[in-house]
Formats: sequence, structure tokens, C-alpha cells
Amino acid sequence: MRITAEGLSWAASGTPVVRGVDLDVAPGETVGLLGPNGSGKSSLLRCLAGLRAPDAGTVRYDGRTVHDWSARKIARRIAFVEQDSGPGTDLRVADVVGLGRTPFRDSLRGPDATDRAVVAAALDRVGLTALAGRSWKGLSGGERQRAHIARALAQQPYGLLLDEPTNHLDVRHQLELMELLAGTPQTVLVALHDLTLAARHCDRLLLMHRGRLIASGTPAAVLTPEHLARIFEVDAELATDSLGRLSVSYRGPLRATALPSAPAPAPEPLPVLRQGTS
Repeated sequence: MRITAEGLSWAASGTPVVRGVDLDVAPGETVGLLGPNGSGKSSLLRCLAGLRAPDAGTVRYDGRTVHDWSARKIARRIAFVEQDSGPGTDLRVADVVGLGRTPFRDSLRGPDATDRAVVAAALDRVGLTALAGRSWKGLSGGERQRAHIARALAQQPYGLLLDEPTNHLDVRHQLELMELLAGTPQTVLVALHDLTLAARHCDRLLLMHRGRLIASGTPAAVLTPEHLARIFEVDAELATDSLGRLSVSYRGPLRATALPSAPAPAPEPLPVLRQGTS
């Protein structure tokens, strides 16, 4: 599924949070969404998932505008994984994952054999089969995060939108999750703080700053020393390790006196760097 946005803007209490964002995520592509805290990543994802109505602009799935779609219709195409969320009652893990089947059945019908098989497969993909019968309250933060991802997979969506899904996960499960996302046939847009994970596992990166999309392209095109200094305020560069894998090499934080000159107030959007351009 292709996910596009044109001129997307959203404000909170009159304060602009997402500013005129244009993006295009191709079918089957795994795209990382990067930016410091407060750059608008979470709000952009929620607009794309139909959870917030943008103040301006258009969201399209496969070229079709979705502003008047019902929540059920959107949920049959897109699954959204928040940073932190959980059911209000104490459910079994399998029941939490089974919530992903809600868009496909009416309120009077319980889970059938198909639903149970889909839930079992989703639990297996995130390594939680052994915990299917455990109480939700008994899970660690990392196990809960994996259960949320299994719930999204149980929706059998065409696209996955994930907001910092590696939060609470240990290193092994971070790597397993990113390998899963990179290998899935679904279209994936994932917000990340770990720049090395993004560089190694994403086909393309989008970089946000102060609500605007300022760069789009390969990891090498986006994670430049200039962007790392200006946007993330670190002295760093994209490097290749001894095994040929990409990583961000940090020399340290930049002091205020060493930062590149700040843009003038109310800056015009920077040109978006597209893949294959300079």
C-alpha cells in the first residue's frame, strides 16, 4: 500500500506541530522517521493513521483520500503502534493481541478459528507464544511492547505505522523487531531515536525538525555530519564498521557555541533532499 501526505499540517492549541509535510512511502518500503523530541514525529504518525484530523492537507492510501473514512475502514488497512498504551482491564496476552481482529468482526461475534490462528501466528512472530495465557499486568515493559506489535500484526494490515517501537526492548529484541519490519511485505513507516538501527534496517529515512520534513533519502543522504550537528546537536558521522554495516559514530555532544548558525525566526522550509540527489 502506498501512503502519501500532501501539505499536511496540524496544530495543538494554536501552536503548529506539523507544518506542511509532503511524503510518499511506496508499497513494501520500510521508511524510518527521525528527528529530536518535539519535532512532530508522533503527531505526524497519528494524522497518517486517522487518529487526528489535520488542519490542512490530505492523507491518501493508494491514492484514495481517507479524511471521511470510518475508523473501522482505516483499521482494515493501517495498524498503528503507539509508544505506550495498554488495555484498561487485566486481559490475557492472547486477548490483547486479539483486539487486532476487532475491525473484522461485529460486536456480537466472538473470535472464530481464523481469528485464533491469526493471533497465534502474530504471537509467534514476536516470540510471545509461551506468554499467551499470562496476565497483561504480569508483563514487563518490553513484553508489553512486543504484544502491541503482535496486536498490530493480527490486524493483517497493508501498512504499519509505529511510534518508537524499540522503547523498552532489550538489544536482542530491538534487532529482531527491526529485522521483522525490514522483511515484512507491508509498507512500514517507523519513528526511531536509534539512528544506527534506522541506518541499518530502513530503505529510506525521513528527517523532521520543528514540524517540517527537511530531508528524505538514503541513510547516507540524510545522516550527514551537517544534519547530525544542526538537528541532533552532536558531533557525529555515518560510518561503516568492519563487517560492512552502517552505524552512526558519535564523538560527543556539541556545545552551544559550536552549533551551526540557527535559522532565522519563522524559517522557510528547507529543500527536501530526495534519494539520488544532492
